[in-house]
Amino acid sequence: MVKTILSAWLGIMLLSFGTKAQTTTDYISEYASYAQTLMHEYKIPASVILAVAIHESASGTSKIARYLNNHFGIKGPNSNTEIRSSYRDYPTVNESYDHFLDFLKSRASFSPLFEKYDQYDYKNWARGIQRGGYAHSRTWASQIIAIIKRNELFQYDERPDDYIETVIPAVKSTKKTASSKRKTYTVKSGDNLSTIAKNKGTTAAALMKKNGLKSAALKPGQKIKI
Repeated sequence: MVKTILSAWLGIMLLSFGTKAQTTTDYISEYASYAQTLMHEYKIPASVILAVAIHESASGTSKIARYLNNHFGIKGPNSNTEIRSSYRDYPTVNESYDHFLDFLKSRASFSPLFEKYDQYDYKNWARGIQRGGYAHSRTWASQIIAIIKRNELFQYDERPDDYIETVIPAVKSTKKTASSKRKTYTVKSGDNLSTIAKNKGTTAAALMKKNGLKSAALKPGQKIKI
């Protein structure tokens, strides 16, 4: 009996250690490209789309994200039999992203934002969505802006160089030498721009600018200037 209980406990522990929880960095790597696709179509900052999804789905780890593919906390009918919930379910995560944009466009309290703000103005977009009644918390917009800043999500908004400079004060690496030799890095499987930048003592935005990248998506084998 004791052996059976011990074996079961050991099995659970092994499963726990074998399952790696998704981090915010993983989440950004997975969905940044689709957020940019929606930005190009709707002219809402990709940073805002990603930050709202990160906030509302706990970076894809919340119950409604795992069971319902709901990453934006939108309520509605669902046909899921695994959990009881007042939140909508979606066949795919991308459809949750699509519906978030349709939701904003179709509501009178949000639709004026598309005319008022451009894809670079993430602060006013966050505040405007809060004012429109998306969340009851008075600190919701501040939390969204903090997520954007903490994860440098503004790099996905494809801002003009001079706009980026006003947000990110010139970051001069102390490790750089005058007229340093050009170095390149070969992208490995599982790499993303943020982790490469952190390891090289720079920022993802700086790497995008140096390499003329329009998207943060990287492919294994791709060479980038450091």
